[in-house]
Amino acid sequence: MRWSDLENQQCAVARAESVLGDRWTMMVVRDCLLGVRRFEDFQSRLGIARRVLTERLNMLVEKGVLRREAYSQRPLREEYRLTEAGRDLMPVILALSAWADRHLPHPDGTAVAYRHTDCNTVIEPRIDCPQCASPLTTRNTRAVVRGSVSEKDQGR
Repeated sequence: MRWSDLENQQCAVARAESVLGDRWTMMVVRDCLLGVRRFEDFQSRLGIARRVLTERLNMLVEKGVLRREAYSQRPLREEYRLTEAGRDLMPVILALSAWADRHLPHPDGTAVAYRHTDCNTVIEPRIDCPQCASPLTTRNTRAVVRGSVSEKDQGR
């Protein structure tokens, strides 16, 4: 399968990878979530080649993850803002961060902590069941392939 074919797959992970699955894209999204908006700031923080950054930013705009917004008219200068689709990546960034802190710890600890602003608590990211609020794990959650066998019977 070619990389360009991923966006047309029924598998949601494949479609997400078609947008997010390269070396720099999630780092750009992470920086956006940290408040970075301008090309020069992305470039200096990430140390990414200007051409590669331009390609990633253009793709993220094309796919609806970011939008351009002018901050200067003369000369025209634009910054990048997260769209709803981009803001919806926050749990993904939280999950990646928690996974790396657990399985690939840095000797100096983590660079970023996450604080829930409603109650001012530093949080450990987790995904809960929307019905019972139990944390989802591989022990209590399974993927069910739709259409190949009945969803009810597949778990046996």
